[in-house]
Amino acid sequence: MTHDGFLSSAGPLVTVIIPTRDRAELLPRAVASALGQTWTALEILIVDDGSVDDTAGVLAGFDDPRIRVLRRDTPGGVSAARNEAVRAARGDFLALLDSDDEWLPKKTERQLAYMTATGHAVSQTQEIWMRGDKRVNPTHIHKKPDGWFFEASLGMCLVSPSTTIFARGVIESAGFFDESLPACEDYDLWLRIMLTRPIGLLDEYQVVRHGGRGDQLSTLYIGQDLFRIRAMLGLLGRPETTAWHFACIEKELRRKTGIYAAGCLKRDRPEEAARVSAMVEAALEEARARQDGAGSGQAADWQATAAG
Repeated sequence: MTHDGFLSSAGPLVTVIIPTRDRAELLPRAVASALGQTWTALEILIVDDGSVDDTAGVLAGFDDPRIRVLRRDTPGGVSAARNEAVRAARGDFLALLDSDDEWLPKKTERQLAYMTATGHAVSQTQEIWMRGDKRVNPTHIHKKPDGWFFEASLGMCLVSPSTTIFARGVIESAGFFDESLPACEDYDLWLRIMLTRPIGLLDEYQVVRHGGRGDQLSTLYIGQDLFRIRAMLGLLGRPETTAWHFACIEKELRRKTGIYAAGCLKRDRPEEAARVSAMVEAALEEARARQDGAGSGQAADWQATAAG
């Protein structure tokens, strides 16, 4: 599709997915930033994940036909909320927006134009960090990368949900968010996506990310290495995982397992340290056997493909 055709008034439709729970005071800012986009072909899908505050009243105050609300009586977590929205979405493209973040007005328009020009099926933007009313400059390691950065992403999550737009087929083929992970669910999904495709970067600051509150998952779950270990173990059994991917995963798995085990020993939990270390070694041994069974010639082909 041509650039002009892509940005025609007929489409594409972008579904904005906003999961929320008990953030009645923050939600209006996020929703208003979606409604204020210069790209108007939007469906704004808000998933109320069992809120007990005035979220329902806040949502009733929005009078825009582009807004749809899905209500869950029992909280299921952010992954379940996002997955429900993905399945209900009508859009050609999906855009994630956390209920405590906000977009700048041209975010969707600029990002779709970038994706048309580059052919990327998934992309992100740079983000402005705020702690309260103060802007915080991200360190250089938190600047968003572009393209194929699977190996770097094993060490830390390099994609922020609120910066992303992707074709709906991307998440359908990757397998949706893992609802068993209480945190690091985004880290897990981006790694699965990057097994087979690059993530483009619109190198513009189009998102304001608000942090520093106690209700954020990154704050609630201290010591998230165990969740990252679980995510990497899940990659070992995927058919898209090549010999090159395996080598990268094994290296980072051993590093993170060592960090986690050291933390357990420091807290007088030697049994947990031994349990996780044994689990990782067993998973690596099983995965290595599968890799060896594929044949050295195929492994060489895998490595050449990944390097290219």
